This record gives sequence, C-alpha cells and structure tokens, in this order.
Amino acid sequence: MTTATALRSFPDVRADFPGLTLGWHYLDTAATAQKPQAVIDATVNAIGRDYATVHRGVYARSADMTLAYEAARRRIAGFIGARENDVAFVRGATEAINLVAYSHPKKGRVLLSMLEHHSNIVPWQLAGWQVDVCPLTEDGCIDLDAAEKLLTPEHTMVAFAHVSNVLGSPLDVARAAELAHRVGAELLIDGCQAVPRLPVDVAALGCDYYAFSGHKLYGPTGIGVLWSDKLDTLPPWQGGGSMIDRVTFARTTYAPAPTRFEAGTPAIVEAIGLAAAVDYVEGIGINAIQAHECTLVGTLREALARKNSITLYGPENSAGIVSFSMAGVHPHDIGTILDESGVAIRAGHHCAQPLMEHLGVPATARASFGVYNNDDDVAALIDGLARVERIFG
Repeated sequence: MTTATALRSFPDVRADFPGLTLGWHYLDTAATAQKPQAVIDATVNAIGRDYATVHRGVYARSADMTLAYEAARRRIAGFIGARENDVAFVRGATEAINLVAYSHPKKGRVLLSMLEHHSNIVPWQLAGWQVDVCPLTEDGCIDLDAAEKLLTPEHTMVAFAHVSNVLGSPLDVARAAELAHRVGAELLIDGCQAVPRLPVDVAALGCDYYAFSGHKLYGPTGIGVLWSDKLDTLPPWQGGGSMIDRVTFARTTYAPAPTRFEAGTPAIVEAIGLAAAVDYVEGIGINAIQAHECTLVGTLREALARKNSITLYGPENSAGIVSFSMAGVHPHDIGTILDESGVAIRAGHHCAQPLMEHLGVPATARASFGVYNNDDDVAALIDGLARVERIFG
C-alpha cells in the first residue's frame, strides 16, 4: 500500500473535533490532544444533567453516578488489558509517578534513562531515591544493552518512558521488564505518549506499574491512571475522605486499593470523559491509528531529510512524534513563524532538559500527530518551514 493510499484509507475525523478550526494545522498532540465532540458531550452531561457525587449518596442520582464512575474505571482498565481493581484514578501521569515514588516501601536506587520527561525524574529525586541514568543508542532509543550492564541488586526500581515525548522512541517494554526483574527490581512505565497511539496490554508487557494521562488520549485534563497489580502493597500517600475504612483519633485503617489512593471527592466528570475518549479511540481502532501516524511520520521525516538546513532527532520508527532543528534558527522563532501560517507545533525543551543537553541543543521544534492529522498538515508544515528559511536566509 502506498503512503497516499494508506492516508486515504484512514477515516477523516476532523469534523469530530470542534477545536480544529478551518485552516488551522494542529501538530502538538504530544502536548495535549484536541477533544472529539463525543468526549465533550459526555463531560457536559456528567457535570450537568447527570451530576451528583459518588460513593456516598443514598439517593438515586448519586447511585447512578457511582455506577457510571465505576463503569468508567472498568472501561479504561479493559482498554489496557487490566482488571478494574488494579486501576487507580489520579490527576495525571505526574501524580501517578509521584504516588509510586513516595509510597514504595523499598526506596533505593532507581534506573532512569536520558530521555525521560521531568515528571519521571523529579519525583524520584524529591522522594529520596538514588538516581542512575541509562544512556541512549545512537538513534535515540533507550539502550537496553547498557541497562543490563548497569542494573544491580541495589536497584529496586526501573522507570522508563514507553515512547519518548521528544524523540518518539519506542521501548521494548517486555525486555526492560525482564532485565529489571532479573535483579529483583520493579518496572514503572510512563505511557503518556504510548497509550494514544500504540496497543497496550499491561499483562503482556510484564511491567509492574503503568501510568498515563487522560488529556493526551483525547480525554479531559485533570485525570490520569495508575495501573498496577501490586497496588495493595503500597500504603496510601494522601489522606482524607473516601480512602478510609475506619477513623479514630488514635488510629485509622484504610480502604483496599484502588480506593485508598483516591482521597477526597474524585474526578467524577473527568473519569467519565476519559471513558468516552476510550470509546472514541476504540471506535477508530488503535492499530489503525498506529499505522496512520506511522505513515505521517514517515512522510514528514522523508521531506525534512531532504532539507540541508534541518537536523532530525530520534529513530526512523518514531511513534507519532518528529523533533528537528534548523541551522541558525531558534526553535521558538520556527514556532512563531509557523503560527503565522496557521501551523501549531511545539518549540522548547519539552520538559526534558537532560535530553536537550545530551543532544547538544537548547531546544528542538516538535511536530506530533493525532487521529485528525493528514497529509495536508504535513504539506502546511513543509511550506511553513520554507518560509522560515526564506526569512532567515
């Protein structure tokens, strides 16, 4: 199948996204995805017509909302091949990683990689872990051969990104899990960039913790997921209502997982919106989305490789993300000029300053794809970059 045929075979879903105005080419999905109308409608109904609190009310609407909230948990768990009791709702992947970093009973050495997002670096530092760093391969993937040599029985945790938010580098999670478990460590995976564009089955991956944010999966902000079949081994890290069994001034006992990790009134509306996003993504098909984004990445990388002024970063098989720089032009200037042409990309260090230092640049420009992108978006980006070249000579 040719590139053009592959793109034509994917459904045109732009009309489903009211945020995509005519003539605007949105290429910043890795930062946050636009929302389909189905998610907007589910969220509006949850906060309006159907709204009530959960788990506490004895009246009918509260009971109905409780059922909807727990159905959302079940729906989202199924999307990643998990049991519902192994899925805790959190505010996002950042909170999920903080939860594990602070609550884990065996704080020790953690192996991170050079390409990690700050949200998978800073929590471990703040919680008192000793951080070791795994290098990258020449094409920008986590070097698992190096990880194998670095890991020792002193390591109690390995925490890697499933897909790099800068380079799009995919990780062989199953091998990473095998290496971690070989020395008695556990594996946490930051799945923010993977869940929207790759099939994820946590049982098949073999990791111990999997975290992702809803807003990158076409869902609302303020909601995320921490999956683990070891949640019951972790103590709660926030206290309050809902997460308790019995409270006295002398002693408190806690609810079983996942409730013990959802202190206070939960993100009811956001959870229901995220379940609607899962429905939307599965309606298209995650395998179809993966193939579509791979085609767009290939088209863009091929076009950029023909420009002498452009340096490409990351592997050829990057997942939905293309980072690059242009000789003599700061990425912020690239982003500003592209915006004047109706093209929205990300420019900066992408919350990955150690990676920028490794690449030897202060920042990169980044285009990232979603279900609504097509070859017109790629063409608009290439035309906009030609304008940048003209302006800067």
